[in-house]
Amino acid sequence: MNVTQINMTAFGLSERFAVLTTDYPNLLVGRILSQERGLYRVISVRGEQFAETSGKFHYEVGRVSDFPAVGDFVMIDCPKSMGNAIIHHILPRKSVFIRKAVGTAQKEQVIAANIDTVFICMSLNNDFNLRRLERYLSICWESGTAPVVVLTKADLCKNTAEKLSSVEGVAMGADILITSAIEQDGYEQVLPYIKEGHTIALIGSSGVGKSTLINRLLGEKRLNTTGLRKDDKGRHTTTRRELFLLPNGGLVIDTPGMRELGLWNAAQGLDKTFSDIDELSAKCRFKNCSHTTEPGCGIIAAIEGGDLTSERWQSYQKLKAENAYAEDAESYLAAKEQKHKNLAKIIKQKKSKGIIRR
Repeated sequence: MNVTQINMTAFGLSERFAVLTTDYPNLLVGRILSQERGLYRVISVRGEQFAETSGKFHYEVGRVSDFPAVGDFVMIDCPKSMGNAIIHHILPRKSVFIRKAVGTAQKEQVIAANIDTVFICMSLNNDFNLRRLERYLSICWESGTAPVVVLTKADLCKNTAEKLSSVEGVAMGADILITSAIEQDGYEQVLPYIKEGHTIALIGSSGVGKSTLINRLLGEKRLNTTGLRKDDKGRHTTTRRELFLLPNGGLVIDTPGMRELGLWNAAQGLDKTFSDIDELSAKCRFKNCSHTTEPGCGIIAAIEGGDLTSERWQSYQKLKAENAYAEDAESYLAAKEQKHKNLAKIIKQKKSKGIIRR
């Protein structure tokens, strides 16, 4: 019986990734569609199937972010009998969106990989928060992905022009769109970003309209949506990250609402997001200016002159300190992991020589 093969180009397999697959002639390339409880749902030329990482892969992986994530291209071995496919390798990512994992543990979490554009969704009602937007922008720029700010629920806002102006003041270099779910054409502004083989990830708080927008793009209500709570805030509807192929080409990744968005090694992203502050700092009279009481300080002059808000300056300082702490934690964890690997290698060698009994 002939089985129609899946066109992996439609799922984002560009020439770049196709070339990388030639290093593994005995394996198939697949893309991670979703993950749940240690199992991955993968699409390959043979269709969808569940997959798990090989024992060797699991043993040799260095960090949490080295495990497969939604959007990753992986090299898999498909068994002839019924069973899960086995993931042996991840192809080098062209972009990856990483945040600090929720909670007190100093670990990273990959939200999605191999994204071309990130839609940062923020509603124009009570969810509106410029300081949170700065966090999203910093992580997006760090990921190597172009961010687009999508302001949703314009129908619930009475001062749209004012809020748009404030967003423009913090989202330099990013496109800004305004959408409304109640209007039939309220989502058409996003269509120019949808291209065959290109992947878009939607991120934002719960209830900002991510699932509603994806349903519009899919042409059917495949994702559950809910209304606002009495306090005008959204409810969680998406429970996992998942990649969808759109009927007219292009791919979108839906993500759960993020109540916490900690930085993880996002120094370059911060510099990009706060490039205006770097320019102001260059005007300081002294190179080692602390921007507190020194005469001729470019930052102080900008705040007093109204060119920089004190809130944005405080946000910059807070995010810089948070990122520095995360970078120190990452270095410590990497060194600790290497120490354990070196110890395991020594024990294995001694066992092989009979110095340690098995």
